[in-house]
Amino acid sequence: MELVGVCDIISDWRIRIALQKEFPIYAFDSKFQQEMAGNNIEVKGILSELIKMSDIIVDCTPKNIAAQNIELYKKAGLKFIVQGGEKHETTGHSFSAENNYETALGLNATRVVSCNTTSIVRTLTALKKAGLLQKARGTLLRRAADPWESHLNGIMNTLVPEKDIPSHQGPDAQTVDPELDVITMAVKVPETLSHLHYWNVQLTKKATTEEVLEAFGKSSRTAFINYADGLSANNTVKELMLALNRPYGDMYEVALWHDMLKVVNDELFYAYLVDNQAIVIPETIDAIRALTGIEKSAENSIRKTNESLGMKRGWFI
Repeated sequence: MELVGVCDIISDWRIRIALQKEFPIYAFDSKFQQEMAGNNIEVKGILSELIKMSDIIVDCTPKNIAAQNIELYKKAGLKFIVQGGEKHETTGHSFSAENNYETALGLNATRVVSCNTTSIVRTLTALKKAGLLQKARGTLLRRAADPWESHLNGIMNTLVPEKDIPSHQGPDAQTVDPELDVITMAVKVPETLSHLHYWNVQLTKKATTEEVLEAFGKSSRTAFINYADGLSANNTVKELMLALNRPYGDMYEVALWHDMLKVVNDELFYAYLVDNQAIVIPETIDAIRALTGIEKSAENSIRKTNESLGMKRGWFI
């Protein structure tokens, strides 16, 4: 893969970082090109020119913007990927590599589902493949804002439950796998480090803890952490990622507590953390391979991506 350009409308520190990394910078249109040039941002051209150079576009613009952009991609006959903020109907296909890679092969477009939905599909797919999943009920403690915007629109000294049950993540997971019997509830919490999930799963049979751990362990994108190692909160796990020299402290894996997981007869209880800025990165890379057809095998694509990002199946386990 070759990154031929990054397109944006901003002139602040974020695009300057991209410039420092020597990424070719493009503006959305001539108006923003002038603004960026006026702020000493070296601009190679505008989106329409970038489209001509590309085989595929990853549109990671804010919610609802991508739906306006895709007509440009369709007109140019260009394959494209949108993010979880867009509706499933935008592309007609929603993607999670360990679940439905093959169904995306050769498509013109797909939607990489949201961070929380990605974690749900990953973990429940692992249980499903092991023949253990009957139904799942989850509660999500959601970070209230993105870190770079928490001074603008975060919440303080309160918790905000989402009114609708199910919250949108459960139905969203079913756009990837309609067979999943999953219901979610969500609460916004006053922090920006990551999301925390609690799950209660009805298994298909009485199972042992070892059977469940083995099932989760077969997902190469679900990694075990231990409470006993001092990894007892989202800030400690973030510090671990920084200590491991992950770019931006990114955690691409679902971090599932190994020593918190509990099985009672045919019921399973577990919790995990989700890095909403990082978890969809490997999925997006695999989606590029699937749409373009440069790798037909889900297993091969996942392995290549995992190796390139240095993904783990656990820390200190």
